[in-house]
Amino acid sequence: MRAIWTGAITFGLVNVPVKVYSATEDHDVALHQVHDADGGRIRYQRRCEIDGKIIPYEHIAKAYDDGERTVVLTPEDLASLPAERSREIDVVEFVPNEQLDPIMFDRSYYLEPDSKSLKAYTLLRRTLEDSERTAIVNFALRQKTRLGALRVRGNVLTLQTLLWNDEIREASFSGLDETPRVTQRELDLSNALMESFAGDFEPEKFTDEYQDELRKLIDAKLEQGDAIDTAETFGEEEEKRAGGGEVIDLMEALQRSVERSRSGSGSGGSGKSSKGSASKSTGTKASASKSGTARKPAAKPAEKKTAAKKKPA
Repeated sequence: MRAIWTGAITFGLVNVPVKVYSATEDHDVALHQVHDADGGRIRYQRRCEIDGKIIPYEHIAKAYDDGERTVVLTPEDLASLPAERSREIDVVEFVPNEQLDPIMFDRSYYLEPDSKSLKAYTLLRRTLEDSERTAIVNFALRQKTRLGALRVRGNVLTLQTLLWNDEIREASFSGLDETPRVTQRELDLSNALMESFAGDFEPEKFTDEYQDELRKLIDAKLEQGDAIDTAETFGEEEEKRAGGGEVIDLMEALQRSVERSRSGSGSGGSGKSSKGSASKSTGTKASASKSGTARKPAAKPAEKKTAAKKKPA
């Protein structure tokens, strides 16, 4: 990895020189635009709308337009800002870890101790670990003043940029104005369904299926050309996921999902539906008796299950 920024963490009179590295990378397949007729690359030109000339990048400046006037800001102007010249990660306060809302997290960076700062680096890391606190910091990176969170990950200090408070939108939806009544029966079934998918989070178990399939498609076209058989490449069409078919009653959906997970067809937490996964009537009775709630005799789900019970006979 190559350091993208060098500076120092400062709190009080303590100074911890560090190097900053990007902690994440994009794994998406890189695609570009071409002319569909001949495959020629589509290029974009930076053309001035006044004189019509193509402008080289070194002569392109940033500007602000208020509707009447335009203020041009050169790279020298931006570099002269005091915040941009600062090379310090300034600790503002130490807060309990649980007070940080994950919605505020943006980009993540690793901090490496500079050659002579290992003891101060380790001291800061141990202090954050023992106190279970996060350091809120201010710093400047790539011509922007940023708010950040200094946290511990393993034996490494990480710096996560935070969104400013006015960058987070309020969730104001008319659909949330009313609160529908949720019965204890529905809560019991929902909790039972959740427990059937419960487990410890292991990130390595999850893969980006779309990118895997995209690479598979690209390899097939490189080998076979444009006349490939996608059905042969990807196999049979994947079954529809739960919720993508008919609209069914919420109670029926919960009941069938719990029964399917108990029978073993829903194990593994894949969340995919299977054809013919409607529960047998015996499983329905067992689930109802466990919940301890009497079934409503006139409810539509009960009628459907009664019909399903007579069908095998």
